[in-house]
Amino acid sequence: MKKYFVLLMMALVAISCSKTVEIKGKVTGGSPLERIELVEASGVATLPLMNIGVDKDGNFNGKFDAPKNGMYVISYAGKQNLIYLKKGQTLEISGASESFPAQYTVTGDAKANNDFLAETQKYMSDYSQKLDMQASIAKEGNAFLKDLQKIQTDLEKNIDQVAEKTKADSEVVSWKKNDIRTGIMSLIPQYEMYQKQMAANPSFTLPKALKDYEEKLQENKEQLIKEHPLYRNYLLSKLTEDYKKYANANTQGKIDVLTSQVFSDFMKQRKDLSQTAKDYLLAFVMAQSDISPDQSKENNDKIAKIIDAEIKDATIKKDLKKIHFVLSGLKRGEVAPEATLLKQDGKAYNISESKGKPTVMMFYASWSPYIAESTVPVLKEVVDFYKQKVNFVFVNFDDTKEQFGKTSAALLKGIPGTNVYADGGLNSKFAEQYGVYGFKLAPSFMVLDKDGKIASKFFYNMGEPEFVQVMDQLSGLKAPQVAPEATLQNDLLMPPPPQETPDATEKK
Repeated sequence: MKKYFVLLMMALVAISCSKTVEIKGKVTGGSPLERIELVEASGVATLPLMNIGVDKDGNFNGKFDAPKNGMYVISYAGKQNLIYLKKGQTLEISGASESFPAQYTVTGDAKANNDFLAETQKYMSDYSQKLDMQASIAKEGNAFLKDLQKIQTDLEKNIDQVAEKTKADSEVVSWKKNDIRTGIMSLIPQYEMYQKQMAANPSFTLPKALKDYEEKLQENKEQLIKEHPLYRNYLLSKLTEDYKKYANANTQGKIDVLTSQVFSDFMKQRKDLSQTAKDYLLAFVMAQSDISPDQSKENNDKIAKIIDAEIKDATIKKDLKKIHFVLSGLKRGEVAPEATLLKQDGKAYNISESKGKPTVMMFYASWSPYIAESTVPVLKEVVDFYKQKVNFVFVNFDDTKEQFGKTSAALLKGIPGTNVYADGGLNSKFAEQYGVYGFKLAPSFMVLDKDGKIASKFFYNMGEPEFVQVMDQLSGLKAPQVAPEATLQNDLLMPPPPQETPDATEKK
């Protein structure tokens, strides 16, 4: 009996400490060419935690290690929604392809919390349609304040009612109330701007009652900065004017100044912000302004130093380092990480086997959007031109070895090169070593020199001048001019749209 009790307690501890979230479900009418991804909503510069496909019947299943209990973004076929998940949960999600995940049904462990979110969101959407915020913003201070207070009271009353009905956890109820307060808070700078500009009153200042209310909305600043990206946007909007002045005064006559460095120096002057707030805001600005696939080696080195020296929070530092590695790629001049891949016959293939000649590695999967129509015709011409001087290795990241066999045979038949599989696809050791995620499989390319060292960044366009330059330099050949229609485009890697951040000096 004692032994049974000990085993039971061990099992309970294992369950309670599990970080794994298991998800299965069905997207009615779903396509195997689309993927379901989950991203932590409150993180900084986050990467997908899970990337799974649906089968021909729309079924899917997968699991991932959740970094924490909280809000996650679920995406499919260009649509997104929020879902609240807790470590150790098992749940099922279902919906129709034309609306999933904008609309979905959750059953299992996460049902109560997500029913709560869906119902409160619907109420908030219906409620907001009845508001005339333009009219409110045009009011005098006390009248505008009363409007905001009524909005908060009405929405929080609904939150409490739905929470009691659905039996939602207190954590998700608290999150939703903070979400409402952050949204209301973000209206106040808009009101101030309107009064200064549209009302032709440049000396306007907020009434004390409105300032006090604004401060009360953010009583728990540390929780807000950690959980709500909208609150970070709010803080950045408040800092914009001071940042512009600082940047203009401290960058005159300087060239190649990173926004990250200027903003980091600016943050050091702010005694009104906690270190946690500074870390989140700097991380946001770095991810939006400077961390990108097209950054130079010199700037990438500067970015790495800023992350090491200025970011104090260990989790934020780790996330930034990871996305910086994924977007900037392996360091040029270093030996490519040794990794074992599988050939079509099941035999192992090591990266070091490519030594002796420069090597182009192509990373792709069956669900890559551009391969058949755009990539393969150009790839055939590139391989045909360089094949005497360059090795070509085509690395597949499909979910199974069987799918790899079908994909490689269908897409790459007759193209000289080595077809190999990263066993486990995006969950493989190879994907981790080389920083490969779904958005890099459109497809992408990387070049090694004859000694097996990294010779280039990741490319998404074989017509890119830098790709041609690297290939000509390593092969000793001179490529013909590439016709404009033969180039590739990857909209997934286009810069994000401008946001209201202190990065208003356009020093990108």
